[in-house]
Order: sequence, then C-alpha cells, then structure tokens
Amino acid sequence: MDFSEVNCAMEPIKVAYAADLKTSKMKAMNANGKPVLLANLEGNYYAIGNKCMHMGCTLTNGNLKGEIVECPFHGSQYNVKTGAVVRGPALKPEPKYEVKVENGQVMVSA
Repeated sequence: MDFSEVNCAMEPIKVAYAADLKTSKMKAMNANGKPVLLANLEGNYYAIGNKCMHMGCTLTNGNLKGEIVECPFHGSQYNVKTGAVVRGPALKPEPKYEVKVENGQVMVSA
C-alpha cells in the first residue's frame, strides 16, 4: 500500500477561543505539529499553512487585507479562505485546513 495516498483525517484540536481573535486579524497556531495561520474574516474562521511556499517565511508576520495575506519578505500573496496563490513569487498553494467553532472554541483539523 502506498501511504502517500491514504487520507488520514486528524481529529480537530482546539487552537483558540473565538473571542480572542478579532475580526480581520490573524494568529499563528500550531496544530498537530504543523504551523497554521488562523484568520477571522467577519466572524468566519479560516486556516491555512503559515510558511510561505516560496522561502518558508512566516505569513503571520505579514499583512492581512481582506482575505489576502502578504508574505513580509518577498510579497507572495495567498487567499486565506482557500490557500491559493494570488501573486508570486510563490508557485504552490498553502495547505488549507478544516475549521469549526464549537462552544466558543476554534477547532482545526490539520
């Protein structure tokens, strides 16, 4: 069996309280050992990888404008809802993680 093809969904883990992340803000998290960028866009929470796919820089050190986060070093831009590259030099999208809010707690499956 080729384990690279197996999709092992991780159990959601609590990464934050919803009240702690204000609208139009982002925060660095660690979910199951993976660096995650958690963003609050008008009360909806999104999670993508937090290492720029260009040079590995931390995206949460950059700027969030609307649903676009810009890497502070070389200007790559990603959509925080989808992880898609909006502008390079990065070519690969960020991984996107499932997010849900239960009892005021933000849970991420990574």
